[in-house]
Amino acid sequence: MTSKASRSRKRKEVKKLTIPVNSGSDHIRGSVNNNAPITLVEYGDYECPYTGMAYPIVRELIREFGEDKIRFVFRNFPLNDIHPHAQHASEAAEAAAAQNKFWQMHDYLFEHQKALDDDHLLQYAQKIGLDIHKFKDDVSRHVYAPLIEESLKGGIDSGVEGTPTFYVNGVRYEDSFDLKTFSETIQKYLVTQTQ
Repeated sequence: MTSKASRSRKRKEVKKLTIPVNSGSDHIRGSVNNNAPITLVEYGDYECPYTGMAYPIVRELIREFGEDKIRFVFRNFPLNDIHPHAQHASEAAEAAAAQNKFWQMHDYLFEHQKALDDDHLLQYAQKIGLDIHKFKDDVSRHVYAPLIEESLKGGIDSGVEGTPTFYVNGVRYEDSFDLKTFSETIQKYLVTQTQ
């Protein structure tokens, strides 16, 4: 009887984001100063096909609700055991962030998800207008690997087991990430925020 009650509690246990959003270190699209009623945090992997499928859904949610209503945060969670290019893609995104072009690289990586080898990453860096010498130096020295490792640890501490994993206002989103279901959930959060 005790074990059954314990299992029931575990199933109903709400998983929460353990690392709060930080405007100084997180990649934020939308209201940086936390004015948006919805904060959507995604732990993602640039090479993961499921994260790739979620990419246009998230873009559409932001378009549908507006950046004044949704603050979107992307955190790296490369699944290196199954995605051989995920780590380098994450490092490329962080190197782009150092040149204030994280979102351009983020979008480019997802829009060209099937070509994430180092040669393509260099091409993408050129296409979005990065200082190529700095980019190559940062990536070759793995300057941002510790930052990515920190993101991974934060995700694990928050209960992330795969990608994509979403948190809405700090609570893990457990439903489908198809546009209709996700949109309805965000709408419910918005209604409760205004009551």
